[in-house]
Amino acid sequence: MTQHIKSNIDLSSPTGGQGTFKLIECPRDAMQGWKTFIPTDKKIEYINALAEVGFDTLDFGSFVSPKAIPQMADTKEVITRLNVQSTKSNLLAIVANTRGAEEAVQYDAIKFLGFPFSVSETFQQRNTNASIADALQRVKEIQQLCTSNRKELVVYISMGFGNPYGDPFSEAVVFEWVDKIVKEGIRIISLADTVGVATPDAINRITSYLVQSLPNTEIGVHLHSTSNGWREKVAAAYEAGATRFDGALKGIGGCPMAKDDLVGNMNTEWLLGFFKEKGIDLAINEAALQKCLTLADEIFA
Repeated sequence: MTQHIKSNIDLSSPTGGQGTFKLIECPRDAMQGWKTFIPTDKKIEYINALAEVGFDTLDFGSFVSPKAIPQMADTKEVITRLNVQSTKSNLLAIVANTRGAEEAVQYDAIKFLGFPFSVSETFQQRNTNASIADALQRVKEIQQLCTSNRKELVVYISMGFGNPYGDPFSEAVVFEWVDKIVKEGIRIISLADTVGVATPDAINRITSYLVQSLPNTEIGVHLHSTSNGWREKVAAAYEAGATRFDGALKGIGGCPMAKDDLVGNMNTEWLLGFFKEKGIDLAINEAALQKCLTLADEIFA
């Protein structure tokens, strides 16, 4: 299908480019829908331990309404007690609107802001209480804040492989919105299979098209999967040229705003095994990883 789609994307803006594989660990995504409130001290202990493992980035928290996501109500306290400066891990916080971004950019320790931009109108309303058109305006405003405060905005294309609501979906729709987002100066795009509906074929087609059309943009995937078919999904993204992969230890989590049974996050242990098989050294501290797995057993019991 992709060969029939003409890209209007501006390829001239400079950025870091493809080539280096990045593993993003997402404790925020694991925690946000957990049935009981995780004590703040335990969150801090867990995230600090994750920083010792060697992940490129930790998606650690979100600056969103505590009414919408009660589990993340303590993000402001968590960020002030994290000790990641001496590690190679960067911190990413999710924001849903400009007000949340204004709060997040005040913290020097945060390098990345993440914004969930859905190509499903239903999910954009559920997740950020905004239309898709309004969400694009928020992207513009948040990008300006990031530029002014030396942060970088990561835009997640939520429901990027289809949706369960019957909203119109096509690969061309994805490409159209990514086109508009990249024109705002966004240099990192992550395709999110929010409810686990993606097929390996769709992952490969959509990812490869964006990788080829945007050689100066970092293209990643945030996949959700059960134990059935996870390898085929990861391989499809890898073979398409994605260099950024999100995961969560033990595959815990999912988006509570989807209002459906949660499909777990891509299991980080699976990702680590996959890249090891490919001969890619992610410089992971195995002892620190084992400590985190033990903590995860305690937290998510």
